Amino acid sequence: MVQDKPTTTLDARYGDPGATATPWAEAEAHLARAEIYWLTTIRPEGRPHVTPLIAIWHEQVLYFCTGEQERKARNLAAHRQVAVTTGQNTMGSGLDLVIEGEARRVGDEALLRLLAGRYATKYEGWHFTVRDGAFHGEGGRAIVFAVAPARIFGFRKGDVFSQTRWDF
Repeated sequence: MVQDKPTTTLDARYGDPGATATPWAEAEAHLARAEIYWLTTIRPEGRPHVTPLIAIWHEQVLYFCTGEQERKARNLAAHRQVAVTTGQNTMGSGLDLVIEGEARRVGDEALLRLLAGRYATKYEGWHFTVRDGAFHGEGGRAIVFAVAPARIFGFRKGDVFSQTRWDF
């Protein structure tokens, strides 16, 4: 699911005079090292559902897993459009990121094995085996989703505020 490098745009309406666009490489580094992400899905009746989760950023795609009967999995069965956020909960510094895209189920076992290894490296105690197109761990079977971004927004905070948009 490798994508081309995104188009970067600075939206001067939402930043300080003289602000510059955040480089894509910096945003990607933040996405890769974030520990917690917040996933927003849509419930069948249209209300939003927001939940924290752990995830892996790999080749410009965000991957996360969930039990098949969990609310987010049931929501994704009806509505694949999602928003995923990560960043710092402060005003004085940091970069907040919002990914918009479609969540698609991943079943390729070679990719799942690669992702299981990344989870084990990034998150101590999260070890999965792969079989039947899913992760298996202490919590049982977990299905994996990929979010290839349609767009990402970056909100720079601190001495200079800015809003950068990356379109894929």
